[in-house]
Amino acid sequence: MFSVSRDYAPPFTMIAPFFIIGSIFFFVGSIFLLFLHPQNGHFDPMIAGWIHWYLLGFVMMIIFGAMAQLIPVVVEVGHHSVDLYYVIWPMLTVGTLLMVLGFWHYSAVLPYGGLLVLTTMLIYLYDTLMTLKKAENITMTVKTAVAANLFLTLGIIVGFIMTLAIGAGVNIDISWWLDTHAMLVLIGYVTLTIMGLSLILLPMFGLAHGFDEKPIKRAFNLTVAGVILHLLSTITGFGFGRELAVLMVVVAIGYYLYQIYLIYSVRARKENDIWAKSMFFAYTSLVIASILGIVSIFIKNEHIVLASAWFMIAGFITFLITGHLYKIIPFLVWFERYSPLVGKQRVPMLHEMYPKKMADWEFYFTSFGVVIAGVGILFGIDDLYHGGVALFIAGAGFMLFSVKWMLSFGKK
Repeated sequence: MFSVSRDYAPPFTMIAPFFIIGSIFFFVGSIFLLFLHPQNGHFDPMIAGWIHWYLLGFVMMIIFGAMAQLIPVVVEVGHHSVDLYYVIWPMLTVGTLLMVLGFWHYSAVLPYGGLLVLTTMLIYLYDTLMTLKKAENITMTVKTAVAANLFLTLGIIVGFIMTLAIGAGVNIDISWWLDTHAMLVLIGYVTLTIMGLSLILLPMFGLAHGFDEKPIKRAFNLTVAGVILHLLSTITGFGFGRELAVLMVVVAIGYYLYQIYLIYSVRARKENDIWAKSMFFAYTSLVIASILGIVSIFIKNEHIVLASAWFMIAGFITFLITGHLYKIIPFLVWFERYSPLVGKQRVPMLHEMYPKKMADWEFYFTSFGVVIAGVGILFGIDDLYHGGVALFIAGAGFMLFSVKWMLSFGKK
């Protein structure tokens, strides 16, 4: 556990746009799923555009907002340049829109969107690393944050070079570098960031303490080694090294899941609220994605690859984010509007500050949508895929209204 102080927390008005814009990208991105055709494979520009819409506009936007709040609190120092966050979300928004426009319609604008996203990431990296540099206690969370942000930089640089290949004719093998781009961003940044945040958020929200951290340390070391091996194998053309790197990451995920089990087994808070249900579905999706990922190494089938990516992105990452939003946003709102009133008047409890019925509907629609669409992708059944997407859209709509409801709670 750690203390929370106003001395370290950035202004609420700085953080709120990240959650609002991220939720809008989530909802609109779910609608775009109706126009995708999974049978075309992951090299389809429409699918590539959607993945960048979803990962940059929703996943990265929410993670940046959360990290803006959590990093200074965890390391107990102020941001190096906190005002940079006022330009990060507009630049990331415009860069994402330009990249998607480049994938879907005008490839010539793709490098400009890529350059804007790269610049945004470098600004974020600068503030994050300079803030972490002031940390006196180098915890596992700090280590994962440093490694994750370095991998993110490499991933965005590789991605920018790929945009030059598409939009400006730079001569590189995009199909060969695509997997490494995904490895650097999805595993090197997103997964490592989730690992680090799990050591803070899961014990805090589940009231768990006294658990062994050896599994997460092994997961961290294997993930870092696997991502580096994949990058070096791509540079040298060593195909077996790339497959070995994937296996290392799968083993790392196994260690991470065991760490989650250890945290879960010692938690004091047992109620099965929206957060707990979301975490259960997220980690179940991660297991399914890992199994499909292993199978895809030995069985070269595009449906298996896409189904693994679907359960990883729409199942694991999405529910990890949406589940924590029901905890993070009420806390930030309470901290901003009610903490000064403690001891002077009655203040609401955190569990009163999220819409329970809307949250339940969001969970059921989105979870059933993930499963049904995932089965449709795996077996190539378009009607099943589109049926699942329709449910997913409904869930994303409930999430958007829930975020608006939570951000408006107690607002005069």
